[in-house]
Amino acid sequence: MARIAGVNIPSDKRIVIALTYIYGVGDATSHRVLKQAGVAEQIRTKDLTDDQIKAIRNALETPDRRLEGDLRRDIISNIKRLKEIGSYRGSRHIKRLPARGQRTKTNSRTVRGNVRRTTTSGRRVLTKT
Repeated sequence: MARIAGVNIPSDKRIVIALTYIYGVGDATSHRVLKQAGVAEQIRTKDLTDDQIKAIRNALETPDRRLEGDLRRDIISNIKRLKEIGSYRGSRHIKRLPARGQRTKTNSRTVRGNVRRTTTSGRRVLTKT
């Protein structure tokens, strides 16, 4: 099992998919990093050599790329800053409501606490007594 950026990468998946298990690495970044490292996308993680893992690690852990803990810390600090300056987006985060203009009348039920556990047709089921 390969360990890149502090994350254990699944060994039975293709490396292009396995890299997306790292927080901050999506599909496009995964393709770009593999091309830069010179590794084929079809290779399974368990079939990688140590040199290939090292090349992927070097391509991912550049100073300009934020991953895992650093990226999470940045996002939390950005949200904290929005809350402190009293912006509209910050107030939406405080109220735990959508911050990007989504409607709330019919959607975002789970955030608002209006969770509907079951969906039925509305017709009552007759029980035998």
